[in-house]
Parts: sequence; structure tokens; C-alpha cells
Amino acid sequence: MRAVPGYGGPMVIDLHTHSTASDGTQTPRELVREAADRGLSVLALTDHDSTAGWDEAAAEAAATGLTLVRGMELSCAHQGISIHLLSYLHDPDDPALLAEITHARRSRETRAQRIVELLSEDLPISYDDVLEQVADGATVGRPHIADALVASGAVGSRDEAFAQYLYTGSPYYARHYATDVVDAVRLVRAAGGVPVMAHPFAAKRGRVVPDSVVRAMTDAGLAGLEARHRDHDEQQTRHAMRLATALDLVTTGSSDYHGSGKVNRLAENTTHPEVLAVIEDQAGGVPVLRP
Repeated sequence: MRAVPGYGGPMVIDLHTHSTASDGTQTPRELVREAADRGLSVLALTDHDSTAGWDEAAAEAAATGLTLVRGMELSCAHQGISIHLLSYLHDPDDPALLAEITHARRSRETRAQRIVELLSEDLPISYDDVLEQVADGATVGRPHIADALVASGAVGSRDEAFAQYLYTGSPYYARHYATDVVDAVRLVRAAGGVPVMAHPFAAKRGRVVPDSVVRAMTDAGLAGLEARHRDHDEQQTRHAMRLATALDLVTTGSSDYHGSGKVNRLAENTTHPEVLAVIEDQAGGVPVLRP
């Protein structure tokens, strides 16, 4: 097994988590602290279209002795199919990538306003109610609308809100701008980042792209597939592993943890240390932060 530079011993690596900088329920500091308390060795903070939590997470990682991989989850699409792309260790100030995620964040906000307008025709909810659920600096998203619905008593949980009102294709659904996924891969690489496709075959989330799109992403610089994820069944995980082998991509396993917002638990799926070493070797933006 290839060693990870500067790190020895057993490693527990989770490369996909969210904080209040996007739609998690814990601050970056609280998230890092919980990861350390639960015995994780390495944590990636990958908020949606945002790096706002990086500094706070880095400060807590230094205090706890946790290794931090700074990242982001980009909202992308291909011919109307939603795709999420994880970017690790990119330059957060890269002008082209920053402009693209700023566009996406603004679109998410106007989309949230439209969803709330539709919901308010049938449920006791306003956009001000939603804003009360959003942490400073975070982008408004459907999970915050779900939290507002929970606070109003309309539903009992985020999961119930999504199942009844906020699922893709519901009468209250509205689209938002998303970068073409092949273009997004190129943007991440140009910013020194390492792109990995999140939960690529999770059909329970909606339509998934054919393998030909993953091949096009690979030609553009895709580094890996998040094969082990709770939204993949056994067959989908095997398919991701086989495709990754065929395309010479790495495979990761992650929790996609959102705090109390989802049932996902930290490190319920993990990544091999050798894969982390490959990601670090390919990065040219920011370094892995070790204690």
C-alpha cells in the first residue's frame, strides 16, 4: 500500500461532508470537532458551491489534530440531468471557477424564492421564514426550505419535506443554473483542483447520466468516482468500480454528512489512504492541512 506523505498508522478518511456554510446543520468548527471526537483521521469539507467554511474548519483542525482536505461540491448538469462534482484542493480565488460558483449561488437564491412562492399558496411559509434557517454567508437551498417547513409544523423532518414537497419534479420544484459538467471538470483542473464525481449512479436521487458522459468527463480531467455512498445500491457500487477501473479513475467512499439534516453518519463510507495520496499528488491549488 502506498503511504500518504506525512501520515502513518491506521487512517479513517471521509471526503464528503457539509457544514452551515451550505446545507449542513453544524458549523465548520463543530463538524471538525465531531469528526475528531469520532476518531476520524482525515476530513474533507465540501460545501455546495462555497469555500466559506474553510478558514474556520482549518483553525479547528489545527486545534484537534485532524487532517483537513479543503474542497467544495459544485452543482452541475448534463442535458437537464443534475450532477454533483466534488473538487478537492483547488485555488479558492481562481477567477473563472469563482465566477461560475457565484453565478450558481445567485441562481440558487432566486430558485429558492420561486419554490417558496409556490409553496406559500398551500402552506404557511414565507421567504423570511426560510432566511431564518440560513447561517450567515450560506446559500439558500432546498434543505433550508425544508427546515422552515419543519419549524412551521407542516412536516416533521427534512426527509418528510423532501418526500412530500421538495423532490425533483414536484409541483413546487424549480430549476437553477448549473454548470455543464464537462466544463466544470475543466474549470476545477484549471484551478489546481482534483475533480471526483459524487454519487454518480444514485438513481434514487433522479436520472443519472450514461457512461459516455463519464468518459467525456474523464477526457476533460476527471480523477475519480465516489463509488461507495449510501445512495448507491450494491449493483450501482459495482458498476462505479468497474467503470473506474476501465477509465483508470480512483474510487472514493464518503458519508455525505449533513449533521442532523440527514440520516448519513460520519465515516459510514471511507476512502483508502492510497487514493488520498493520488488526490494530493494531482492537486495544484491548496495543500492538505496536517497537524
